Amino acid sequence: MLRGSCDEVVEGQPVHLEQGDVLLLDVGCKHSVGYLGTNDLLINILFQDKEINLDLLSDLRSSKSVLYDFLINRKIGDDSKLQYLVFGHESQSEVQETLDRIIEEYFLERDFSDTIIVSYLSILIAQLVRNYKIDTQISMSKSQEIAVQLLKEINTNYKDVTLEKLAAKYDYNRNYLSNLFKREVGDTFSNVLTKQRLMKANILITSTNLPVSKIIKEVGIKNRTFFYKKYISLYKVAPSSSRKETLR
Repeated sequence: MLRGSCDEVVEGQPVHLEQGDVLLLDVGCKHSVGYLGTNDLLINILFQDKEINLDLLSDLRSSKSVLYDFLINRKIGDDSKLQYLVFGHESQSEVQETLDRIIEEYFLERDFSDTIIVSYLSILIAQLVRNYKIDTQISMSKSQEIAVQLLKEINTNYKDVTLEKLAAKYDYNRNYLSNLFKREVGDTFSNVLTKQRLMKANILITSTNLPVSKIIKEVGIKNRTFFYKKYISLYKVAPSSSRKETLR
C-alpha cells in the first residue's frame, strides 16, 4: 500500500491495509479490492518465478526455529494451506526502501533496470522473511501455553536443555510434560530438540568456516554418526554439500 489505505477480501476474509503494509498472495489465491479513493495508491508486484511462494517463505523462516514452526502451523491450521501473509508497516523500513527502489527502477526504465529489479526481488523476499512476525498473543489453552514455553526453552537453550531439567524448573512430572509436549507439538521432545540443534548446525555450516566436528559439539550433539544420519534425513544432503551450495 504505497499511499492511503484500502480494504480487500482475501479467501473470504476481510483484510485492511494501511500505508506501508504489504500483502503477499500465493498463486491461485482469490482476492478482490474494495473502493480506492483519489488519495489511495495500491501497487501490485507480480512474481514470475513460480518457486517463490508462501510455502518457501514459511520454510525459510521456520528453518531457524522450531518455535516459529509450531506457531505458524497453529495459525494456518493442520487442514489448511497458507495462502496469504500481511506484513505490517511497523519496523519494516528496509522492506519499504527495497519496494521504493523496485518501483523507481520500473517506472524510470533506466539501463539494466530489469536485472536490478530481479536482484531487488530476491532481497525483498529475504527481508520479508526476516521481518515477518507471528502473533504470539493468539488464544491458547493451558497445555498449549506450556508447550510454547518448552519450545522457547529449546529455542534458547538447545545446547544443554533436557526434559528432566525443565520438569524440575517448572515443577511438573517428567512423564506428564513428555506426553503433553507430544500431544500439542505432534512430536517427541527429543526429536524436536534434535531438529533445533540441526537447524542451528545448518546455520553455522552455511555461514561460517567452522569445522563440522566443532559445530556438532557447539550445538550439543555428542555422537558424530547420529548427527550425520539426522542431518541427511532433514536436509537430504550431507553437511559438506550444504556448505558447497552456499559457495556457488
